[in-house]
Amino acid sequence: MSKTLKFLRAGAVALMIATPALAEDTATAETVLATVNGTDITLGQMIAVREALPEQYKDLPDNVLFDSILEQLIQQTALAATMGEEMPKKVELTLENEKRALLATQALEDFISVREITDEDLRKVYERKFANLADESEFNASHILVATEEEALALVAELEGGADFAELAKAKSTGPSGPSGGELGWFGMGQMVQPFEAAVVEMSVGGISAPVQTQFGWHVIKLNDTREVSAPSFEETREQLMSEAQEDAVRDYIAELTADAEIVKTDAASFSPEIIRRGELLEDVVVQD
Repeated sequence: MSKTLKFLRAGAVALMIATPALAEDTATAETVLATVNGTDITLGQMIAVREALPEQYKDLPDNVLFDSILEQLIQQTALAATMGEEMPKKVELTLENEKRALLATQALEDFISVREITDEDLRKVYERKFANLADESEFNASHILVATEEEALALVAELEGGADFAELAKAKSTGPSGPSGGELGWFGMGQMVQPFEAAVVEMSVGGISAPVQTQFGWHVIKLNDTREVSAPSFEETREQLMSEAQEDAVRDYIAELTADAEIVKTDAASFSPEIIRRGELLEDVVVQD
């Protein structure tokens, strides 16, 4: 695609071809717009190029796209003719891969177009994502990270004596949150390492922990706040659920097709993986007389 787009320019000069007038309502994919050294360029080819463009290019004015795509195809046809009749091995293999990928994509689009996603399907996704969310809590905490337990105990003593937690964090913490007063923001279960998480779960809002050791060092933690996590409603997430349900259906469909397919891997499949770096195997063999 990137090579294709190199030819697209917003100000491309329109190609003027003197041909008899043709009614647009009779146009088909086979309608010829130009010929280059006897090779036809069709309306279908033009449309296919446009449909493969990224969305930002599709938003260009139609006259700009029309002229640019036509000029692109003319230039490409002229260049391709210089290669002669025999197709280079690399091009042949690339076309095979692109054809396979395009057919697979079309097959999935066809499957999605006929696979009905029911409310029951959406409910299953909703339950999977949000069933336990209402039972969870989120925590807002700050911490001061130091290298030794002795340093952490000294910090606890200062805090019990009335020292400001944020100022101590700025002055003493070796962690990346130190400059912001040790603030970690909101986090849920499973987002912090153990035993940091275990300590936070047992704390009361406003409390200061005893020194807690993790692989990062010794922490003194302050629990700033807690809140219950509320699940969004089914209707609020319907669009997201539809997307995930379609992904589930596609994944199951591919798995079913693969399981039913007759797949035979040859001994070559056990080659060392580094062999895929051998780009020279794509070069055409030159036969000398």
